[in-house]
Amino acid sequence: MKIISMDVMSTGVIAYYVLVASRDGLFTPIVSDVKNGAYSDPVPQAVILTGIVIGFSIQALMLVGVMKLARDNPTLESNEIEKNNTP
Repeated sequence: MKIISMDVMSTGVIAYYVLVASRDGLFTPIVSDVKNGAYSDPVPQAVILTGIVIGFSIQALMLVGVMKLARDNPTLESNEIEKNNTP
């Protein structure tokens, strides 16, 4: 559940960032017939794409860790997992 909630938070932050970045204009600076329109900034798009890729890789890494924990400890009780992994 923590992994899913982190993914939902990440999606919300990305959606908010896109909303703030597109507030200045709705036209793309490359393909547009409008001469003096308000253009949206393309730099946040690159930052958001990078954030999506990093978020996906972190989520995949966390899921691999959970799969290993589930294989080693067939319980959902965190106290039991901590007891089994304490040196």
